[in-house]
Amino acid sequence: MNDLLLASLLAGVFGLIAGSFLTVCISRLPQDFSVVTPRSHCPRCGAMIAWYDNIPLLSFLLLLGRCRACRAPISLRYPLVEFATGLLFFWAWWRTGGGWAGVKWCLFAAILVELIFSDAESRILPDEFTLGGIFAGLALAPVVPVPEGFIAWIWRMQMPQSSPALESFVHACAAAALLSGGLWLMGLAYERVRGREGLGFGDVKMTAFLGAFLGLETGLLAMLAGSLLGSILGLIWIKARGADAGSFELPFGSFLGVGAILAAATRL
Repeated sequence: MNDLLLASLLAGVFGLIAGSFLTVCISRLPQDFSVVTPRSHCPRCGAMIAWYDNIPLLSFLLLLGRCRACRAPISLRYPLVEFATGLLFFWAWWRTGGGWAGVKWCLFAAILVELIFSDAESRILPDEFTLGGIFAGLALAPVVPVPEGFIAWIWRMQMPQSSPALESFVHACAAAALLSGGLWLMGLAYERVRGREGLGFGDVKMTAFLGAFLGLETGLLAMLAGSLLGSILGLIWIKARGADAGSFELPFGSFLGVGAILAAATRL
C-alpha cells in the first residue's frame, strides 16, 4: 500500500468521525441548541448513547438501525452523513495529494455536507457554517490558491509584481462578493415581480462561501449545476409530495451544495 493511499484512507476515517459530529450540528444548530451539551441521546426515549453505540457507521450496523434502549428506528441521515463525509475526505486527500490542499478541500466538503443536509431537513443554513465557511475560504486562499480565472488574470495585468498569495486572496474576495451580490439582486428582483420572497439570505451567504473557496468561474459552475438540479429534481420532489409548485419551499442550498461538489470535482 503506497503512502498516499494510506493517508487517504486515514483521511476517510477522520471524515467518518467528522461526519458523526456533523450529525449533531445538523440536529441542533437550526434550533439554536448547543452542540456540546447535553450528550448524544435518543430523541424518543432520552436514553444517553454510550460511546460504543456512537462509533460512525459500525454502531448503526450492529444495532440494526435501532436505539439500544427503546428500539426506536435511528434516522438514516446519521449513517448517510458519516459515509458521505468519509468518502469525500478520502477523495479530496487522494486527488490533492494531501498537505494544505487536502486540508482545505476536506474542510470544504465537511461544510457542504452540513449545509446540504441541514437545508434539506430544516430549510436553515446555519451561520456557523456559511459565515464560518467564508472566513475559512478567505484565510486559506493565500495558502492554497483558488482555481485560476478572469479576476486573477485582470489583477495580474494591473499588478504584475503582486504575489500569487495576494492574487488568490483578491480573487477569493471578489468572487465571494460578486456571486453573493448577484444572487441577492436576483432574489430582490424576484420579490419585486412576484410580490413574495423567493430566496433566503442563507443562500446568499452560502454563495459567498462558495466564491471564497472556488473562485468566480468554478463558483458560477456550482450555481449553474445547483440550479439545474433544483429545477429537475425539485420538480420531481414536488410532484412526489403532491405539493403546490407555486408555494412549496425547495431546499435550494441542498441543490447548490451538490452542485458545488460536482464543480469542485472538475478542478481537483
